[in-house]
Amino acid sequence: MRFLVRDRILGIGDDYWIEDEHGRKVFLVDGKAMRLRDTFELKDAQGRVLIDIHQKMFALRDTMVIERDGQPLAKIRRKRLSLLRNHYRVTLADGTELDVSGKILDREFAVEYDGELLAVISRRWLSVVDTYGVDIVRDDADPALLIAVAVCVIHLAEKEREEA
Repeated sequence: MRFLVRDRILGIGDDYWIEDEHGRKVFLVDGKAMRLRDTFELKDAQGRVLIDIHQKMFALRDTMVIERDGQPLAKIRRKRLSLLRNHYRVTLADGTELDVSGKILDREFAVEYDGELLAVISRRWLSVVDTYGVDIVRDDADPALLIAVAVCVIHLAEKEREEA
């Protein structure tokens, strides 16, 4: 499955659609401005909230939390620093860990589980400006979760760049 994401231009308060490879609107990222912490909702095309995403308050390192139906689904935090690549660890509620690494700000990174590729986020195969693709490699993967992970790591990397 391949999804197209138009980069948000004006920041956290913006909403933006995620389309499938045929141009159909599938998910809406609804940024909630004017909140104490960074907050997003991932909604389906009918406006139903699928996933809540918010910044964890009072964490030593910036951490984003993903919830589904009010239940914790995952936590995302920076794993380690490298000059060329960013690394983030996604810890699912069941203890499973996903690794996100690559050039996050360039929208060139991958999501893996135990060395197995789950999704590739890339601008390489697109000619549309300010758009990147989320290519879900495994058929049994949760597209909403993987898109939420991509939104989180991009947000964390952009926030880190602003603070530097």
